[in-house]
This record gives sequence, C-alpha cells and structure tokens, in this order.
Amino acid sequence: MKLEAIKEIAKAKGVANITKLKKKEDLIRAIQLAEGNTDCFLKIPDCGLTGCAWREDCIA
Repeated sequence: MKLEAIKEIAKAKGVANITKLKKKEDLIRAIQLAEGNTDCFLKIPDCGLTGCAWREDCIA
C-alpha cells in the first residue's frame, strides 16, 4: 500500500501527529494502536494473524 493511502487511513482512525510520522512502518504501527491492536508491523517474522489488514505488506 502506498504511503498516501496509509496516511488517509491514519487520519480516518484519528491518529495524532500524522505529519511527524514519516515512515510507512511508523504510520501502520500508529494505526494498529489506534485500533486497539498490538503495534507489531514488521516486528515479528510471522505473527499468524491472518485477518490483519497489514499482513500482505508485513510478510512481503
């Protein structure tokens, strides 16, 4: 997913300080936290959460 699309999702989820988050990983982790999930994007080789919206980008 492109960075601009991720920024739009972050904005919709109410993530604060979007402009300070420059990296894709940081934005996705902020979205994960805003959703009440663990901010595990690219931290765990394969968490096994098949329903995660970020799984395809994470394991690629």
